Amino acid sequence: MKKTIDFVKYGKRLGIISACVLIVGLLFSVIFPVDLDISFKGGTQVKFSYVGDINKTELKQQVEEQLGEKVEMKDATTYDGEKQLNTATFYLTKNLDSEKTDKMEKAVIEKYKDNELTHVSTNSLSPTMGKLFFAKCLVAVALAAALLLIYVAIRFRKIGGLSAGLFGIMALVHDMLIAYLAFVVFRIPLNDNFVAVMLSVLGYSLNDTIVIFDRVRENRRLSDAKTPIAEIVNKSVNQSFVRTMNTSITTVLAIGTVTVLALINGMDAIVSFALPMTIGVLSGFYSSVFLCTPLWCRWVEHKQKKLEAKKATAKGNKKK
Repeated sequence: MKKTIDFVKYGKRLGIISACVLIVGLLFSVIFPVDLDISFKGGTQVKFSYVGDINKTELKQQVEEQLGEKVEMKDATTYDGEKQLNTATFYLTKNLDSEKTDKMEKAVIEKYKDNELTHVSTNSLSPTMGKLFFAKCLVAVALAAALLLIYVAIRFRKIGGLSAGLFGIMALVHDMLIAYLAFVVFRIPLNDNFVAVMLSVLGYSLNDTIVIFDRVRENRRLSDAKTPIAEIVNKSVNQSFVRTMNTSITTVLAIGTVTVLALINGMDAIVSFALPMTIGVLSGFYSSVFLCTPLWCRWVEHKQKKLEAKKATAKGNKKK
């Protein structure tokens, strides 16, 4: 007989451990706050294109010397037929006057004329625009979570859809906080990728949760009315465990490979998405299997005990 794991038994214990980890992580983020990218904080973005190979460290130093400011640099490579086109984008968390940027552009273009260095664009983003963008991102995440709650509540109404939806949202919040803490721990500035990671993790986490709740609904339909909910939940999670784990492992291997290659090649823009995403997918598997359904089961058992106690009290009062 195939051995089953009692997930419900350890749900409460793991829930407490997870809550402690999140509290410590959030305290860490308060003491050592993560930096905001130009998208959120505002500042100046200057973009150049060039051909051939350039010493990127030297180019960055040249820009910093001309501006008298520290900058963040991101480079990218594309191909137009057989011709390789490179871009170097510099970010400053403050707005600079046009005279200063023009002087820098002329000096850098002159120094790297053999590489056909060309100024592509200069953009300024005010802090107000950055805050507005961040607020819209939060609204997008909140709206997605609300729609997911409604969807789960309707789809699983026969097993207490609203409570299942609320515990699903709890798992989503857990996973998004873990993904956020990845940005904090690895000192990755919050940028456009942060929003993409949050929404992607939300989707992956929900998929794992729905797979398990779908199995719970089916097993409850096939089981006797007197079958304990803990037995149904454990059976459902065990049935879904291998499938959910394999899906997560496949995703993590793919994103993890991209992360390693990006780290080796210094592709910071890709790392800022792939690394938190990898951690978020792992968290999604963990929360769906070990937290969401087991804790939901505990809640259902608690409600059933209260209902039984209420019926017993009412029956006792009638006898009196």
